[in-house]
Amino acid sequence: MFMTHVEMEQFIAEYGADIYSFCCCLTGNRQEADDLYQETFLRAVEKQKHLDMAGNPKSYLLSTAVYLWKNHRRKAGWRKRIADADYSGHEDAEIRPEDTYDDLPEQKVIQEEMQKTVRDAVLRLPDKMKVTVLLYYMEERTVEEIAEILRIPKGTVKSRMHQAREILRKELEYMLYE
Repeated sequence: MFMTHVEMEQFIAEYGADIYSFCCCLTGNRQEADDLYQETFLRAVEKQKHLDMAGNPKSYLLSTAVYLWKNHRRKAGWRKRIADADYSGHEDAEIRPEDTYDDLPEQKVIQEEMQKTVRDAVLRLPDKMKVTVLLYYMEERTVEEIAEILRIPKGTVKSRMHQAREILRKELEYMLYE
């Protein structure tokens, strides 16, 4: 069964913001996030017969976004090796945290700096750990859901989370003493 134009608009309205936010965190770059977001929903339209609207379509979209992002990263890596392309990563367009509180300006600056530091540390994690951390903390997915989205065993999800937490703990330890 194919979605009508109205159903597709409702689908995007319901899941679009969460998927875009996830794409932003995954790529660390608004331009790449825009592309990934569009590709994800385009793929959903192309493969809508596989989309189980009664099940969990958001998991399908997250899984699609991760797959497309990994594929893009792999291709970029090959291009870099073959053509010595300058793939500078995600430093060209910083994603700013949204204002979610009304604190004093000094506290706001400190909070934003801490968020940026943590976000940068997460973005420096190896890709497999980064995706797992983003799904767990940002998308608030369970270990079981992450395993399903990434098509890996639950034990692997737990292992990646543990390794990522250890790396982040070591890297961000100094923040506890400031």
